[in-house]
Amino acid sequence: MTSPAPRRYAGLSGDQRAAQRRERLLEAGLDLFAAAGRSGATMTAICAHAKLTERYFYESFTSRDELLQTVLEGIVAEVRQAGLEALHASTGTLEQRVRSAIASLVAILTDDPRKGRFALIESAAFEPLRTDRRAALRGFARMVADEAARMYGDRAWPTLQGEINGLLFVGGLAELVTAWLNEEIALTPDEIVDAATYQFTSTAHR
Repeated sequence: MTSPAPRRYAGLSGDQRAAQRRERLLEAGLDLFAAAGRSGATMTAICAHAKLTERYFYESFTSRDELLQTVLEGIVAEVRQAGLEALHASTGTLEQRVRSAIASLVAILTDDPRKGRFALIESAAFEPLRTDRRAALRGFARMVADEAARMYGDRAWPTLQGEINGLLFVGGLAELVTAWLNEEIALTPDEIVDAATYQFTSTAHR
């Protein structure tokens, strides 16, 4: 005898419905943590915002912190992928590719300010996200150093100086985007990109 086909609701399988519920919880976590930090992003509030019960929360996550870490990991992965794709494009000058990479990551953090506030501002005030945020910034600094070495070859800085430049660049860009998100500086995202592109192309090599 053949096994009965899995039951479907609204044309979706059980796994598809579970994936949809997971995405609703992640979106709710992004909304609430970006708006009010840890105090506003309790598990109860996240479930209410997603219009799901706690039973469905535990279907995908073991804790509120795990959900928030997953959101942060998603933002970090999105930024990294967009930046690397632009840098490794087969067309454009080196400076054009650098500008495109910086523009792509600035757009992710400013077109949807929730992502910028989550990754740069609110995560800095809450463990374990503070540690994850710091690790992500260090990872981006290493990526900057590695890409500078690849792009500039013999003109690139030695390894240690490249790592220092990477940290200074990534930290400065993060602070600049943070100032924009907090409305502390009268710049447009395009002006942030222009400034960061000049900074990178001026300092990433000898």
